Amino acid sequence: MFLQSNGLLPRATTRGAHRRKRPRRPLPGMMLHQDGSRHGWIGGLDAMDLIVTMDDATNTIYSAFVCPEEGTVSTFQALLQVFGEHGLPLSLYTDRGSHYFHTPRADGPVDRKSPTQVGRALAQLGVEHIAAYSPEARGRSERLFATLQDRLVKELALAGIGTVAAANDFIREVYMPAHNARFAVQAEQDGSAFVAISGVDLAEILCVQEDRQVGHDNTVVFHQLRLQIPPSPLRAHFVKATVKVRRYHDGSHAIFHGPRCLGRYDGHGALRAGALGAAA
Repeated sequence: MFLQSNGLLPRATTRGAHRRKRPRRPLPGMMLHQDGSRHGWIGGLDAMDLIVTMDDATNTIYSAFVCPEEGTVSTFQALLQVFGEHGLPLSLYTDRGSHYFHTPRADGPVDRKSPTQVGRALAQLGVEHIAAYSPEARGRSERLFATLQDRLVKELALAGIGTVAAANDFIREVYMPAHNARFAVQAEQDGSAFVAISGVDLAEILCVQEDRQVGHDNTVVFHQLRLQIPPSPLRAHFVKATVKVRRYHDGSHAIFHGPRCLGRYDGHGALRAGALGAAA
């Protein structure tokens, strides 16, 4: 110190912040991790994404499935599975992928004032959305995927699985229970932080929602579809009215004017019979 203060010895360069392993949350449901990993999960098929949602407190996998590409649709599909079965967690921890967060500058902070569809849905449900800012912060997910790339691929091959549908059935019914029995750990505390929900249709929240203006022919253009609004007892027409179009994870759609459903449509935009007048 004396030599350094008198300029006789250069000071050591500043070290980076010391990273410590973050302790687990003490209760299930306090924080969930969700992440995807692209890999050749199914023999004979191209690489696809495996979407996994797991509990921070116990390492329990609540949802896992293979899909062509990770994104908003796969996120909502997973959250519907988990929230519908277990209730709402306190928080969800993810990377900063574009379907999770808007990040104006590469590797910069997320823009909380411009939520994505996922961010909007989580805020509506009161679930905190936590962004990871370093690979180390996602260590548990990375270690999990290393295990899955070793074990799950072999299990699918041994079972003779060759399609996505069969793989997802196997993962849900066979692999997940066995994996959790072997790798899940005991939570630090007894109990659960999941919050039961009642009277809420999660599918109407965990979906893509966009505003549109009704055209002069009483239709709504949504991406490449033209959705025809059927006759309604509410008013003669909805021309120039602002409506909300919802696209669900199964590819179907619905048009809402305020809380009232004006019509439900299949993935090709065809009106489904008997699906009018339902409140949001």
